[in-house]
Amino acid sequence: MKRKTFLSWLGLLAIRTQEPFNTNQRMVPEQLLFHDDGTIPNSKFPLLLYSNAFTARDDNGATWLEQHFASNNWTNSWRNGVYSFHHYHSTSHEVLGVYSGSALLHLGGEKGRKVKVQAGDIIVIPAGVGHKNLGSDNLGIVGAYEDGRSWDVNRGLPGERPHTDENIAALPIPKTDPFTGKSGGLTVIWKK
Repeated sequence: MKRKTFLSWLGLLAIRTQEPFNTNQRMVPEQLLFHDDGTIPNSKFPLLLYSNAFTARDDNGATWLEQHFASNNWTNSWRNGVYSFHHYHSTSHEVLGVYSGSALLHLGGEKGRKVKVQAGDIIVIPAGVGHKNLGSDNLGIVGAYEDGRSWDVNRGLPGERPHTDENIAALPIPKTDPFTGKSGGLTVIWKK
């Protein structure tokens, strides 16, 4: 085979075998830990932020996220955005994959931290951790839940606790990370 033909063939092979996630990206997520602020319970586990974790965008990105999360047993998925009020879930941990646009999220409740997320990011939110959309541009998100659990919406209102605290305490640590699967991510970080 001629060198030029061989090199062209290699180039086509590389294009055909590219994965829609960033294999050169460190698979170690940023960890954000938020403590109970009296209103939002937050969690003893850190929120995990995988920045620029995947390359697929728009409908292709949404489909890839749904399939990838499901392959790691994070199902009951939906497509939309993030509520514009502080809220948390007590019956399930949640993963959000941003497939288009960007947003400024307020994480951890009113005393938490403002974080910009954009297409390609994956956020693993432990049960109890508050999150709110402060503003977005063309935001598209796929959300899913470990083992397809049902989810609730709590706003930190009087009367939610201690019931929501009991729900959170009863949740098992997931067996898989929605992005990295059976190794890495929350499977290591949340067991410390």
